[in-house]
Amino acid sequence: MWRHDRRRAGDLTAMHVLIGYAAVSLGFAGALLGVGTSAYSLVTKQPALMRAVRLHVALILVAVVVAVGTMESALLTHDFSVKYVAEHGRIDTPVLFTIATLWGALEGSILLWALILVGYLVVVTWRFRTRTDDPMVGWALLTMLVVTLFFFGLMLGPANPFIEVANPPADGPGLNPLLQNNAFMAFHPPMLYLGYVGFTVPFAFAIAALVTGRVGEGWLVETRRWTVFAWGFLTFGIVLGAWWSYETLGWGGYWAWDPVENASLLPWLTGTAFIHSVMVQERRGMLRVWNLSLICATFALTILGTFLTRSGVIASVHAFSESGIGPLLLGFFAVIVLVTVGLVAWRGDELRSVGKIDSPLSREGAFLANNVVFAAFAFVVLLGTVWPLIIEAINGDRIAVGNPFFDRMTMPIGFVLLFLMAIAPVLPWRKASGELLSDRLMWPAVAGVVAMVLSMVLGAAGLAPVLAFGLAGVAGGSAVRQLVIATKRQGWRGLVGRTNGGMIVHIGVILIAVAFAGSNAYLRQAEFRFDEVGQTAELAGHEFVYRGTDQIVAPDGRVDNQVLIEVDGRIERPALTLFPFAGRTIGTPQTRGSLIDDVQLSVVPTEDASDLVVVRVTVQPLVQWLWIGGMLMAVGTGLALVPGRRRRPTAPTSALPVQRDPDPDPEPVPV
Repeated sequence: MWRHDRRRAGDLTAMHVLIGYAAVSLGFAGALLGVGTSAYSLVTKQPALMRAVRLHVALILVAVVVAVGTMESALLTHDFSVKYVAEHGRIDTPVLFTIATLWGALEGSILLWALILVGYLVVVTWRFRTRTDDPMVGWALLTMLVVTLFFFGLMLGPANPFIEVANPPADGPGLNPLLQNNAFMAFHPPMLYLGYVGFTVPFAFAIAALVTGRVGEGWLVETRRWTVFAWGFLTFGIVLGAWWSYETLGWGGYWAWDPVENASLLPWLTGTAFIHSVMVQERRGMLRVWNLSLICATFALTILGTFLTRSGVIASVHAFSESGIGPLLLGFFAVIVLVTVGLVAWRGDELRSVGKIDSPLSREGAFLANNVVFAAFAFVVLLGTVWPLIIEAINGDRIAVGNPFFDRMTMPIGFVLLFLMAIAPVLPWRKASGELLSDRLMWPAVAGVVAMVLSMVLGAAGLAPVLAFGLAGVAGGSAVRQLVIATKRQGWRGLVGRTNGGMIVHIGVILIAVAFAGSNAYLRQAEFRFDEVGQTAELAGHEFVYRGTDQIVAPDGRVDNQVLIEVDGRIERPALTLFPFAGRTIGTPQTRGSLIDDVQLSVVPTEDASDLVVVRVTVQPLVQWLWIGGMLMAVGTGLALVPGRRRRPTAPTSALPVQRDPDPDPEPVPV
């Protein structure tokens, strides 16, 4: 039977390798033709030629879909003559993780990146199909095609996913066991990629604006929803990653300032600053250089993050093995930075702001302060992430920048951000009077005081946690106040639109901040040694009773050596899971969550052959509110994408002068 299957797999192999590599080559050719045609059309001012680019984009789409479909076919049919399948596939791997193997290693992840990138390219081409004579659209498509060409070039070179194995093995090693121990792995990377790659669109229009000299507010309108869409998926991907880490690794945490975690946080920080900053440019014509720099930096940081993850220069549970694409990614990152800086310098005169900040106590003043703080946050994270690499490159020394550095440096920044979240929603444009501020901040201030008192009544101690609860109360009060006013005026439309959806996102961020402060400040952890059934232990008001052991053999061959622990009357089953095909045993923690606290149990490996069992118990309050806050941020992002009621009819912003309001905007109204 095996010989028959092996012969059939051999027939499929040649087909998989041939079709897959041909599809990648076709995609590269289509991208090259698209770059050449669009560049010639723009340089010679023959916009009619841009229509041909649609055919090239269609060709690229067919190519990437065929390539991804071919790889999934090879994985699902266990075609071990394809090198990628031989190195990462396995016959007994469950179907979900077999499908997810596509993005479980280097070459497949680049293939997924290309698929998502081409998806964005297709949607942009279709969305602007009637504007082929617009140079800004042309330069944006050219920029996206150049990025597409680069990633297809990687797949033709050092990241080729379709290499044939002369002597295929009977079975493969499968994915890293840590990547098969939780279903979040199947969803976390695609969510991140939708965010990472999505920033290509606003970056392309920013480059187009610089090249064409149309550096006003028009390019912002073209990319507003694209940016929010990408930011939302990046946010959701980061939250899922933290959840995966918490549920899978069993170390009692969810964010370790790991270099790969930081690589996803960096573009999120600059992207968040950009989303706030563009409102100032749209409303007052200010911060043009800042906005162009922010969105270009955001895209550049996605490439830097890809380099950190896929070059092998760092050791991380998230990172891939060492590969030859590192220098190419680093070179591409350098090109992006140099091109951006050069174009901004070239357009320096046109980028001068037409407005100015009338008062620090204004909406635009708060947004500017917000941007400075986000930039400082990003700089601290970037410095702590790349400094060890710089030192190693200079003198070969290996150093580590650990959690104490990040915690000490980012905590005050976090407090400032909470403070700005509290006051920004109540500030008017241009200038605020003391009477207006006292009126608008009264109820948020009351909410902050109540939050501080309540936290202390419930056991909060120490300045930092109590201050975090207090600032979160003020910020939450400001956001709720805005939503109440909006819904009174507009009904259900008071929950949609960029401003109101943003307030819901703010509430999600506030929940995460409170959960982060509470779970870290009041974490309790201990290891208990059990050697007799019925033995008990206590921690943080919870009782743990040892009820013995059990062994479960899964259909894919993994063996769960479970420890039965009764927690407050309910049996939990943390385990040490043996993956025979990988020769590894990893912990499978068990978490019992509630809105008040989480109890996580992890079995600690011991070398003692006796009946001794060691269980690590971690009790953390408010952890579930992290995930609730993340879900609320996702909901708020979706609502922000829904058009809100406009203040007045408008023509396309690219055709309008900068709007200046004669009044101080007594209440925020969604735009």
